[in-house]
Amino acid sequence: MTHPSDVLLGAQAQAGFLPVCDHYSGVEARMRKSLQLQAELTEEFGACVFDVTLDCEDGAPVGGEAEHAALVVELANAAGPGARVAVRVHPVDHPAFEQDIAIIAGQAGRRLCHVMLPKVESSNDIDAAVQALDAAGAGHLQLHVLLESPAAVHRAFDIASHTSVQSISFGLMDFVSAHGGAIPSVGMGIDGQFTHPLVVRAKLEIASACHANGKVPSHCVVTEFKDKAAMLAAARRAADEFGFTRMWSIHPDQIRPILEAFAPGEHEIEIASDVLVAAAAADWAPISHRHKLEDRASYRYYWQVLQRAHRTGRRLPETVQPWFEHENTSRRQAV
Repeated sequence: MTHPSDVLLGAQAQAGFLPVCDHYSGVEARMRKSLQLQAELTEEFGACVFDVTLDCEDGAPVGGEAEHAALVVELANAAGPGARVAVRVHPVDHPAFEQDIAIIAGQAGRRLCHVMLPKVESSNDIDAAVQALDAAGAGHLQLHVLLESPAAVHRAFDIASHTSVQSISFGLMDFVSAHGGAIPSVGMGIDGQFTHPLVVRAKLEIASACHANGKVPSHCVVTEFKDKAAMLAAARRAADEFGFTRMWSIHPDQIRPILEAFAPGEHEIEIASDVLVAAAAADWAPISHRHKLEDRASYRYYWQVLQRAHRTGRRLPETVQPWFEHENTSRRQAV
């Protein structure tokens, strides 16, 4: 049976997929716990369902940046072979930026899945980071960038077009405070961030820029991490209404709600499986399924549903499991 990925074109310029959750921690005990939790959930779901980003920007104490960078190197190099570990370095204009890159990318670049670059204002900042990575012998690493100001959001399409950028995240808190009080504090809350026009516009600009350039839009933090129901509702809005395919977590309790919100439901998985199996049997020609015309456009959508289900550890029907056997084998060997 022909594999769907050999027949169906991906989304516009799509460069690949990432886990739907990006978990941040910067304190040593929490960083170690995050890596342990990642390994536990990988075993539970049969896939690495979230990234762990070790944080230097907010995690490193003032004056202790080099020591914190060395700790990140230790943790990244000690992580299991199937782990996905990233680092958030200081901004390019921070005195510790080049040191971060030299130490972390230079000594643990082969173990990192990407580097998160905060406070990006233009593609010039990305060029500076690429040069630093090249100098550290880690030019292969993709950059995830964080847009945190009105000017940066204005340049979202230009930034998303940069070949070294894999994902763009939205920095809600800094974006709101950058408006000098023009956006009230509710704009940073779990409800206001989805309703205030300027915040909504920024999120849509980032999501649109990413999808136009085949990059991954990553939704901002939700600070009300103790309210799991509210967290789940916010994650669902980010995915269903704003077009984000990934989201930040800042507390372990947020990881499972994000996975649930970004995973397709059982009914959607069932429909996608039925349509694709029937399409494959028809050599991917148009078919009638449940009295509805289906063709290559809908096949591509349903294949993306199954890929997202697989990345979030959902159970897939036996009829489509062979399409994922190679990837499953690779993951079992890596863990």
